[in-house]
Amino acid sequence: MKRFKSPRQVQRFLSIHDPIANLFHLHRDHRPASDYRAARAQAFTAWVEVAGAPLAA
Repeated sequence: MKRFKSPRQVQRFLSIHDPIANLFHLHRDHRPASDYRAARAQAFTAWVEVAGAPLAA
């Protein structure tokens, strides 16, 4: 795994990574598959709006 060169670089990465990771991290505990799929679709729709780029199929 590639290492970070400085604490500033780590902080910059984490400040971007955490909000995106939280968007896509869904717990499947006590959730029907249909609800999980709907939540994933909503997360990807939000990602397309934020990123401004369509998802690859």
